[in-house]
Amino acid sequence: MTTTASDITFRLEQKRRVQADFPGPKSVALTERRKAVVAAGVASSVPVYVADADGGIIHDVDGNSFIDLGSGIAVTSVGASDPAVVGAVKEAVEHFTHTCFMVTPYEGYVAVAEQLNRLTPGDHEKRTVLFNSGAEAVENAVKVARLATGRDAVVAFDHAYHGRTNLTMALTAKAMPYKTNFGPFAPEVYRMPMSYPYREENPEITGAEAAKRAITMIEKQIGGDQVAAIIIEPIQGEGGFIVPAEGFLPALAAWAKDKGIVFIADEVQSGFCRTGEWFAVNHEGVVPDILTMAKGIAGGMPLSAITGRADLLDAVHPGGLGGTYGGNPVACAAALASIGSMEEYNLNGRARHIEELATGRLRELQAELGGAGSSVIGDIRGRGAMLAIELVQAGSKEPNPELTKAVAAACLKEGVIILTCGTYGNVIRLLPPLVITDDLLNDGLDVLAAAIRANA
Repeated sequence: MTTTASDITFRLEQKRRVQADFPGPKSVALTERRKAVVAAGVASSVPVYVADADGGIIHDVDGNSFIDLGSGIAVTSVGASDPAVVGAVKEAVEHFTHTCFMVTPYEGYVAVAEQLNRLTPGDHEKRTVLFNSGAEAVENAVKVARLATGRDAVVAFDHAYHGRTNLTMALTAKAMPYKTNFGPFAPEVYRMPMSYPYREENPEITGAEAAKRAITMIEKQIGGDQVAAIIIEPIQGEGGFIVPAEGFLPALAAWAKDKGIVFIADEVQSGFCRTGEWFAVNHEGVVPDILTMAKGIAGGMPLSAITGRADLLDAVHPGGLGGTYGGNPVACAAALASIGSMEEYNLNGRARHIEELATGRLRELQAELGGAGSSVIGDIRGRGAMLAIELVQAGSKEPNPELTKAVAAACLKEGVIILTCGTYGNVIRLLPPLVITDDLLNDGLDVLAAAIRANA
């Protein structure tokens, strides 16, 4: 095993190269074709079209090469064309692309369930169900919790993102662009305050105290005996890569257990080595009743899952869970190969190495620009290769979304793809493929630092 990427062979040269006419003529032409046929509501943050991708590099149709610090939103952790995943997909396609597991089952589905039962936290008996998207996984986790408890209320948190379906929009905290004009939403969803250390009114509040604040509100507004589930991202994704104060998650989970509430950890973005552990809850030893997964699970193929206590999932009547494409055989083959590559490359170790390298450089930049409290870099946070920079007006905590947009645009112009997020639109999130080389990551961080300096 290795904690470096030096011994991984890549198909594409791992270097950035952007020509003067970016975006190039082929991308411009594709954009015009797109306007005539693709709904305007589907937006893309990068104005180029991909022709090839491997490791930490994306090639566009005009011959430009970009450093990928987004991984398709934490999906291509093993790279966009990992040889093991490619080989497994090719072999699976040669046999069959679909039968529907609910009609004619196949071994791949069972094998993925075995792996997820092995990898997820806890030594209790588990069951797994496979779906297609993170939102589907979340919806089904809530279904299971409601059926198993006989209760209706679901607790979510401020700054949360759980998906774009009707129920998951209700669970999601941010209105624009996810919820505006799409209501009415599913009922019996209640929102509680999150532990957001950088923006707490009382900077001394502990994780346990922040949990008590939320629990008090739950008891007052709903009643603990009326709550079916608490759902939370152990590290919030779209809300700004918010890492709750230590002790927040364990206190919530302990209270939920005491009240017979199903504790659901939404690990759609944070799972599968992204934070330096198989799952982000592992950092504090939290064992959820149900864990939702997607994104990094299958090397880019569409697959999601819920894994949870056997008594909860087995309480559902036959036919109550499933879907035509859930656990597609090709996606299952990709997942098994992807998990194999994660273990072979020790991507948990690799994620921790990325954290050390990147946060060290970012903190140096923060100090250079005035230090914490004075710099436009208000906060640097995250775990593993799920890292964030919160940009603010210098000398305050006032969000600076204009600077965030300018930095992202400047990076793209130089051949580095970064993603933004946050309730206030002022967070740069770094989600590089876990197989990215140190040289390529350092080059991307050089470009990012220069962009922040130039626009600060």
